[in-house]
Amino acid sequence: MRSALVTALIAGIGGAACLPPSWGAAAILHPQRRHVTANPSLPHRDVAIDADGVVLRGWLFPARSPARAVAVVTLHGIADNRESAVWIAERLVPEGFDVLAYDSRAHGESSGDACTYGFHEKRDLSRALDQLDISRAILMGNSLGAAIALQSAAQDSRIIGVVAADTFSDLETIARARAPFFASETQIREALVLAGREGAFPVADASPLNAARRVRVPVLLLHGALDRETPRAHSERVFAALAGPRELRIVPGAAHGEALGKAWPDVEGWIARMGLASPREPGVVREGDGRPGSDGPRKTP
Repeated sequence: MRSALVTALIAGIGGAACLPPSWGAAAILHPQRRHVTANPSLPHRDVAIDADGVVLRGWLFPARSPARAVAVVTLHGIADNRESAVWIAERLVPEGFDVLAYDSRAHGESSGDACTYGFHEKRDLSRALDQLDISRAILMGNSLGAAIALQSAAQDSRIIGVVAADTFSDLETIARARAPFFASETQIREALVLAGREGAFPVADASPLNAARRVRVPVLLLHGALDRETPRAHSERVFAALAGPRELRIVPGAAHGEALGKAWPDVEGWIARMGLASPREPGVVREGDGRPGSDGPRKTP
């Protein structure tokens, strides 16, 4: 299946040589919406987060007792919505985690007109933590959501860890990598400039790679070995740039968007090694080679 960004670039930039940059910019900024079709059976409450005039619609799944003093915030991929996180909540709620899943701006049932690939979305996430009174959070993102999670962790001290699956390294690189067959360099460059202007964000700042140099909390990077849409080199560049404890797992047999599900036992093990305590005890990050909280990276083929 083609990713939404691939489809956008084909339709918006490369469909014909005479298409103006506005087509490509619109395709990048306005991913197809996938609307929420059903409420989960897992107990939850609806939430509406005010993000500077954009309303983010979501679900908050309360932890089962004994609850930990940590929430897991899930972040979906492009052209997706919060429904894709229900299976994560079903696994983590019984383990004592509150789980927040919301539709990113310009996605699902949230308002907002433009996707900015992490630039405005990282501020949205901080506002979600503010309004839901979350003081410690682990972010768990897929594709676009992974990119948002990494950029958020560089600026918000309430984030204590990140699981990032199939991230891109930066918007400019992924746009160029996916479009050369269909569009000239001039078309791509003009489309990106216009997208930045219309979306009110510097395109060069939509960069998990740049943010990684300021991320000092533990990060688990996952990337599908069969990912043809966002090659593993994107996660490898981010891994090399991360400033704190980090692990990279290349997931056998996983195409784009499948790494998180196929590597779930690794995710559970990584969370366990965080040494998260209950609210009655202070949180401890355990030390040790290659573990979250240690100084050494681990890279697993």
